[in-house]
Amino acid sequence: MGDVLAGFHAAWEFESDSVLIRYERGIRTPKLFQALGERRVPLEAIAGVTLTPGRRGTVVLRVEPRPGADPLMEAASGQLKEGCDPYRLVLPAERETLAEYYADELRTLLTETGKTERYLVSAPEAPLHFKAYDGKASFDGTSVAFRWFWTGASSAKWKAGDQSFSVAGLGGVEWRSPDVFDGYLRLLPRDGTPTVPQADQDPAAVVFGLGYGPVHESLPFAAAVLAAVRERGSAVPVPVPAPRRDPADIAERIRHLGELHQAGLVTDEEFSSKKAELLAEL
Repeated sequence: MGDVLAGFHAAWEFESDSVLIRYERGIRTPKLFQALGERRVPLEAIAGVTLTPGRRGTVVLRVEPRPGADPLMEAASGQLKEGCDPYRLVLPAERETLAEYYADELRTLLTETGKTERYLVSAPEAPLHFKAYDGKASFDGTSVAFRWFWTGASSAKWKAGDQSFSVAGLGGVEWRSPDVFDGYLRLLPRDGTPTVPQADQDPAAVVFGLGYGPVHESLPFAAAVLAAVRERGSAVPVPVPAPRRDPADIAERIRHLGELHQAGLVTDEEFSSKKAELLAEL
C-alpha cells in the first residue's frame, strides 16, 4: 500500500509485506514508545485487525500480534497498560472512515494464524542496561550481568556476589511489571532448576521499586534476552505466575510499606492499594 496513517504518538506506514510503526519522541509520548523508536511488523506476524471507539472523540486502530511473534509482548505477558500498547494507533474520530479503509485492506492481506515457531518482530538490540532497586542489570547480547547495590541488595545477594548468566544456560525471563508493588525481572534456568520464591532473595533476579526498573527500560531488556534465548534454540519461554508468598514475608513487606508511608514516600491511596495487593497474595 505504501500509505502513511498518522495518529497520536505514532504513524503507521503500510507496506506490501509489513507495517512500519514509527513512534514520536514528544514529551507526551509514552516513554516505552520513545525507547522503541520504530518497529517493523511483518504481515505474517499479525493475527487480526480491530477498529474500536476510543476516549474523548477518538478511534483506536489495533493490530493483534500472533502468539509468539513478538518477544516484547511475550515478556509483557498481558501486563502493559492500554496507553503503552505498541500495537494501538489512536486517531481523531473524524478519521474513522480512513482508518476503516486501512483496516479492511490489512485484513485482506492476512493469511497466517496461530502460534508462531519463531519471533517475527525484532527485539531491541543489545547492549542494554538499567538500574533496578537492588542492582544494575546489563546485557551484551550473549550474557546477562547483575551488579548489586549495597543500598538495596539483600544479604543473600551480597553473599552470592555479583552474577553473570550466559544466554546458553537460560530458558527464559520472567518479568513482573514495576507498576505493581512487587515488580521484578527474573532469569529462568534452562535446566528447569527451581528458583528462589522471593525475588529479593534470588541472585537470578533484580527487583523494581521507587522509580527503579521502569517499563521503558526493563521490558525491552527482557525482550532482548528472550530473543537471544530463542536464537540459541531454547524452548519457547513461558511466563511463570508470581508465586504465592509466605505469610511472614507478606507481613515484612507490609511493615516496610508502612515505613515508606510514614516517611512520606508513599501516598495514603498507594499504601491502601498496595497493602490490599499484598494481602491478596496470601
